[in-house]
Amino acid sequence: MNSFDPAYSRGFIPPYEQVFDNLARATATADDGTRIAYQVVGDGPETIVLANGLGGRLYSWLGLIGPLQDRFRFISWDYRGIFESAGDHRPGSLAVPEHAADLAAILDAEGIDNAHLIGWSMGVQVGLEFALRQPERVQSLILINGTYGQVFSTAFQPFLPLPLRHNAMHAAMELFIGNPALLGAVRTAARTPAEALFWLRKRVARDRQSRLTLGMRQYMRDVTTTDTQTFLRLFQELDAHSVYHELPDVVAPATVISGAFDYLTPAFQSRHIARRLPNAILVPLRLGTHFVLLERPSAVLNAVQAHFSRLGST
Repeated sequence: MNSFDPAYSRGFIPPYEQVFDNLARATATADDGTRIAYQVVGDGPETIVLANGLGGRLYSWLGLIGPLQDRFRFISWDYRGIFESAGDHRPGSLAVPEHAADLAAILDAEGIDNAHLIGWSMGVQVGLEFALRQPERVQSLILINGTYGQVFSTAFQPFLPLPLRHNAMHAAMELFIGNPALLGAVRTAARTPAEALFWLRKRVARDRQSRLTLGMRQYMRDVTTTDTQTFLRLFQELDAHSVYHELPDVVAPATVISGAFDYLTPAFQSRHIARRLPNAILVPLRLGTHFVLLERPSAVLNAVQAHFSRLGST
């Protein structure tokens, strides 16, 4: 893997081919015929599957792939309906179990019997769903900034669980989905904070950008240029999904990583997950937000390396 320079002149993450020397792109066909695009980096003896957050892509994992690429092969994919993967809005076609089934199709295409699975945000729900449906294919789990489900009921509550009318959140999503002009305005507004942070740092730090500012700018550009209607429908599916009652049946060794200031998937949900999983430890990052992969890559890497040390994999 090439070194990633946060001073990259264009102000966005470089194309994958400029970052990874050994990147391969491929597609798998899901059970319903949907074409799923995925990426493979490295050729290590063990496999790590990287389940992205909603709107996140392979660049989110740069802090892990570089230090671990000699030991592991990494696989990541674009969720159905966004970026390079196909998909549609048929009822149930974007549900979390469908994404777990897509992962199975990718492993089948690669001839992989089992793998370690690291999920971030939405990827936590996908990873838990996959571990419940095909436990024999999951060697271990690392769950970062995620929840067991029902995201609208707990989002924006980093410290205490408070009542929130999740139907109001659905109403807002449906308003945006059904109003293209309003949706366009939201896309423009959503990019403003990340752009402002980028240009402020550019002015103050003389073109030296952090991975966080570049990553957030890239993230907002990606999610506002993909199929935004699908993106919002995926949010609704994350709220419709829950495996809380099944967590004691997830038998794979697990590490659960949370950020104390995560207002999207609050830390108390990570504590619930770690408490209910039979073989899990919790790693709280006191100053972390929802984006610890970008803002605290060294702390996340330490937790991941400790996880594999406990398993005897490193």
